[in-house]
Amino acid sequence: MSFSRILGWLRHARMDLRPLRQRDFRLLIFSGTITMFGSYITMVAIPFHIKELTGSYLAVGVVGVIEIVPMVVCGLWGGALADAMDRRRVIVWCEGGMAAVAAILLANSLLPEPMLWPLYLGAGAIAALDGLQRPSLNALIPRLVERDEIPAANALQGMRWQIGSIAGPTLGGLLVTQVGMPSAYAIDAATFVVSLALLVALRPSPAAKDASRPSVKAIMEGVRYAFGRQELLGTYVVDIAAMLLAMPLALYPFLADRLESAWALGMMYAATSVGALLVSLTSGWIRHVHRHGLAVAVAAGVWGLGIAGLGLAPNVLIALACLVVAGAADMVSGLFRQTIWNQTIPDHLRGRLAGIELLSFSIGPTLAQMRSGGMAAAIGLRGAIVSGGLMCVGTVGLLAAVLPRFVTYDDRTSPHAVAGAVAAEGSAATEGSAVGKGDSPPDAR
Repeated sequence: MSFSRILGWLRHARMDLRPLRQRDFRLLIFSGTITMFGSYITMVAIPFHIKELTGSYLAVGVVGVIEIVPMVVCGLWGGALADAMDRRRVIVWCEGGMAAVAAILLANSLLPEPMLWPLYLGAGAIAALDGLQRPSLNALIPRLVERDEIPAANALQGMRWQIGSIAGPTLGGLLVTQVGMPSAYAIDAATFVVSLALLVALRPSPAAKDASRPSVKAIMEGVRYAFGRQELLGTYVVDIAAMLLAMPLALYPFLADRLESAWALGMMYAATSVGALLVSLTSGWIRHVHRHGLAVAVAAGVWGLGIAGLGLAPNVLIALACLVVAGAADMVSGLFRQTIWNQTIPDHLRGRLAGIELLSFSIGPTLAQMRSGGMAAAIGLRGAIVSGGLMCVGTVGLLAAVLPRFVTYDDRTSPHAVAGAVAAEGSAATEGSAVGKGDSPPDAR
């Protein structure tokens, strides 16, 4: 391969940073990066704190049960709020609420005898506030960047998650074991204060004048729309299947022992994020792909193969390599799922659909821990991991066969994508007209 061809490939693959030219998107990205860093520290701190107070596996496991119900209920309601209210206001109020929760956890940790119930209350409150906030966050992005910049914006959003998921737990583990619980909660509270200051600076993002009021009826309108489009339904069910069948997080400690590499347990948890980060950093190529549904299905299949390889790995280095490959595939799937959502869902429904999206990538990993644990008890550790990966590949193939409009989706020809492009052009024209009449421009382009 010639040097010029290598340079051409590097230019083709380099990360697309165009969305960062938009002031409000920069604020959102920087705020989210800071918040994720602190939140992942607390994600490590709460279970560890409960373990220190009780010494009970069951007491720690209850945290997941407490989180799932608020996440489901508030995720759906948060979607309705995102379509009915100023999205910036929803984001700011939820961020303030999570800052208050972090302060309560800090205060509890400073007591001579910290109490258990604030930890459970904090975990549930964080899940509820995250469920309320995230639909507004996701639905806001298409308003902040140009339509052709949406894939790049998704990659940048993914990168801030990966940075948080790699650095946050690592620092959190050091803080709770070497420095003390109050330090972890204090850093989380501080990150929320900084993030909140950035979010307050966002421009308002009001709902349409004829927006539906938050209600069960409004939520069901979004559900009917989602299930009425095969390409959307495909993004949901493929992701649920991939996570449910092939995400054996609960088995990592046992696999590390089997590979005689207990020292690498933390690296196993971080390896998928490393793979995802590599994709984000070389994501310039994604804007040249147009068969987004097919890309999602192929990436989900590669995820399953990576997990099957993990179960067959003879040593920890190969196991980590398989997890890096799986994480890269999962990131590709996520980028194209988000692109389909953001480029084709009408703005007045985007919040409610974001609530459904939140459930689609939250339910699978939660149920996966029960599935993988039960399978390991029935057929053994490696059998549970390998069979889960292979079942993922088979199920994704079956879903692709029964959802043909999902795998044939093309953003150049899909009527929903074309309508989204027309709507985006109309919005840009309206903004340009307002600027021409002497108003201030909505954003610095």
